[in-house]
Amino acid sequence: MPRPDSATTPGASPGDSPATPPDDSPGAPGTPPGNSPDTPGSPGNSPAAPGEAPARPRATLALTSAATAVALMSYTAPMVTLPDTARDLGTPLSAQAWLLNGTPLGLAALLLVAGSLADDHGRRRIFLAGTLGLGLTTALAAVTTSTWQFTLARVAQGAASAALLASALGLIVHAFPSPRGRLHATGVWGAFVSGGIAVGPLLAGALPDWRLAYGLLGAAALVVAALGARGLTESRAPRGGRPDVLGALTFGVALAALVAALTLGRDGWLRAPVGLLLAAAVLLVAAFAAVERRAATPMIDLGLLRRPRFLASSAGGLFTGLAVIGVFSYLPALLQQALRLSPLATAWLFLLWAGLSFAVALQVRHLAGRLAPRTQLALGFTLHAVAVLTMLGAVGAGSWPRLLPGLIVGGVGSGLLNGALPLLAVESVPRERAAMGSGAQQTFRYIGSCAGVALTIALATSAGDLARGADLALLVSAGLAVAGAVGVLVSREVA
Repeated sequence: MPRPDSATTPGASPGDSPATPPDDSPGAPGTPPGNSPDTPGSPGNSPAAPGEAPARPRATLALTSAATAVALMSYTAPMVTLPDTARDLGTPLSAQAWLLNGTPLGLAALLLVAGSLADDHGRRRIFLAGTLGLGLTTALAAVTTSTWQFTLARVAQGAASAALLASALGLIVHAFPSPRGRLHATGVWGAFVSGGIAVGPLLAGALPDWRLAYGLLGAAALVVAALGARGLTESRAPRGGRPDVLGALTFGVALAALVAALTLGRDGWLRAPVGLLLAAAVLLVAAFAAVERRAATPMIDLGLLRRPRFLASSAGGLFTGLAVIGVFSYLPALLQQALRLSPLATAWLFLLWAGLSFAVALQVRHLAGRLAPRTQLALGFTLHAVAVLTMLGAVGAGSWPRLLPGLIVGGVGSGLLNGALPLLAVESVPRERAAMGSGAQQTFRYIGSCAGVALTIALATSAGDLARGADLALLVSAGLAVAGAVGVLVSREVA
């Protein structure tokens, strides 16, 4: 059977230098033969392969965006409920990073394999399995009674979210084959990433019990799964071969070792367990690379690391997790402890940041003719660095109004990141591997998130004073954001 997504036309992304060789940008496809460019309000549709129903662009975008928002709401809900959750579960301070890191650990470990499975065995099938799994595991988290049970439920929630998120962009690329339609659709999808981040803490903070929030989010995911079974059409780009199970295992264990090392590091970075875990993580990453080179159907084609767009996409995802998600995942709980804010008050405060991120991400598609995606990423990282630097001293002064300028500037920066990353992810790989490209970029994002959360908590709680620890974490976040800006800008030269 011919591949339904195989037609591509190499080209540069909007705003990229025309001097970029075509071979450096395999994932910027033009309009496939037989399809005309989109007109406003009427995005193009790809022809169905024999035996497949035509894609339904509006339904696809609505359902994938809704499921993505629920996944991100579930991901961010613990931001404002961490103190209450830790108290109910009897979680010590040294283990609180696991309450936040369960979901990103599951995401980072399985996004690559989920993307490959989606491309090879059906994006709709993997999307529906992930959405159903998200509903069940989120509801399960609501009834856990111990730290390890909650953490395992969150890891499973992350694994289900990996299937959902990796296949969502693959479905979108299939439903919107023209560059104009894809630009619109990925912009909307990226905005719903920001929207989920915004609404999750607000929902959790508004309810009287954190368990109720998880129950409602689990029910919402099940509803989307039921609607998706009726509204989505299948697409795939099969390569043949078996799933890369060994690659998934080595990568997942490597990530777990890294997160464990960063979590234990708050009690002393030179201790033997920390060093052994870091060494194990390095060795397992090397083993993963060796497995991928030998695998017939690898989770990720390591040759893509020589391509500028893929490098920019990966660096953008990694430093978004390290610098942005890391600090904003723990800062709400830190403010509750230091400034005695309620969960709902904290959620409203951070809605300023996340709400602006949502609004800006929706408008990013209008910048495509003026700024290349990598330039948007560099600008987003720069704004985040400025934002967190303006927050220095706010915790020590006990003044939440001093956070407002940083939340505003940071919200704009986060919106630029969330709007540009999805487009760059699908343009950094051949069109028929869109789900793999999405999975790769989001894997780097949640690797960064796991490491960033653990590092932020270690820095904020190891200084002996919350105010001094908060300032140290903010300074490190600013430095990481600057490194991210430099990384995405120089990716062309190092490729």
